[in-house]
Amino acid sequence: MRAAVVHGPGDLRIDELPDPQPGEDEVLIAVEWGGICGSDTSYYRHGVSGTAQLRHPLVLGHEIAGRLVELGTRVTGLEVGQPVTVHPATLVGDGVMPERLAGRTNLYTPSRYFGSAAFDPHTDGGFSGFRTARADQVRVLPDGVSTQHGALAEPLGVAFHAVGRPGKLHGKTVLVNGAGPIGSLVVAAAKFCGADTVIASDVSDRALEIARRMGADETVNVASGGTLPPDAEIVFEASGSPRALGPVLRATARGGTLVQVGNLPGSEIQTVLGDLVTREITWIGSYRFVDEITDAVEALGDGLDVSPLITHTFELEQAAEAMHAALDPDSGSSKVMLHIG
Repeated sequence: MRAAVVHGPGDLRIDELPDPQPGEDEVLIAVEWGGICGSDTSYYRHGVSGTAQLRHPLVLGHEIAGRLVELGTRVTGLEVGQPVTVHPATLVGDGVMPERLAGRTNLYTPSRYFGSAAFDPHTDGGFSGFRTARADQVRVLPDGVSTQHGALAEPLGVAFHAVGRPGKLHGKTVLVNGAGPIGSLVVAAAKFCGADTVIASDVSDRALEIARRMGADETVNVASGGTLPPDAEIVFEASGSPRALGPVLRATARGGTLVQVGNLPGSEIQTVLGDLVTREITWIGSYRFVDEITDAVEALGDGLDVSPLITHTFELEQAAEAMHAALDPDSGSSKVMLHIG
């Protein structure tokens, strides 16, 4: 099979690898689509993603969907030919968590993730002709949901986890700062979950247009003189920019909640945080998801439309070009997709 394999910074190759064989509790998926994530571009550009250092060649990709082509001998409840996406996490060890974290498996360590160099040996991803997965990782796509859209269930699951962190959004005004792929998916998830008004802010008109098409009621370009609305009861910070933190805290209502979705740097930063105290803001993090990928799949089946997010598509052989499009701020890209099979 062919696979998009990163060998080092700037070194992405289409390699020929052996076809995998499913174990007795696994399935074999013929992968059709993959979405490029920031971790994929980070491995390609730097050879690292967060604290994960590339030590060996790695098949990229954790946002994937395709069709079942083979079932392990002990797999039940699934059928060959079904369109599926995959929950890409695997807990390592006994899976036991402290009582205070019961059920929050996204916080369990250690955990393997498709397309990650966090472990040695690395965990290959799904930008390949075939990928095995445990049967319990599989989520069958509803009728009418394409595998292209199904590949976005994973980042949509991240968005659904984020909008669930502050509690019910029904009838509330919400601000989403940062209208990249995750921010725009947060916009869509917030509207789907009943938010009355969703305001999206960014420094790019192109990104804001996508956010509007994903459901934003209002948009603000802060680079063109726009100002964040005051007193938003619930705010999602999806840019990951330290420079945004001061203005975003100021936009959060007194006693309001700020959900940090965008990854912040792991090094020292300089920013203005005084409003966190004087406005008694609750500032909480949001990391990956537990099982909200299931909610995402159901939402796709109920009509949540992710098509405005998809700006570029490439064939697997063009994976390096796809990475450049995802990294180039002048490309106008939001979600870049690979057509794999």
